[in-house]
Amino acid sequence: MAELTVWHDGACPLCRREIALMRRLDRRGAIRFIDAASDDASCPIDRAALLARFHAREDGRLLSGAAAFAAMWRAIPLLRPLGLAARNGYVLAGLERAYIAFLRARPMFQRLAQRFESRGV
Repeated sequence: MAELTVWHDGACPLCRREIALMRRLDRRGAIRFIDAASDDASCPIDRAALLARFHAREDGRLLSGAAAFAAMWRAIPLLRPLGLAARNGYVLAGLERAYIAFLRARPMFQRLAQRFESRGV
């Protein structure tokens, strides 16, 4: 049984690549990945809000943004040290600022990922 639930945007080529990597790293099967873009996905909040930011549920708490990424990293042994470091408020605040900057650039990265995907890369 998965200990952590992660919602992702399966319609986003960038997100698909990242989640594919996380699935490979999650050798213990500790994460339950849910494609929030799927019509039959169980969403704990409004689907649009869920797709706008990365979300995870850890120990019954719904997390978003950098906190959700940190929870996912803690569930993967290779990334666990980074996830544990993010428990420090200053580290998490820095990661959240970086995540917000990424969200502004996300459309550009999505277009690039789409180009790579269409070329079979």
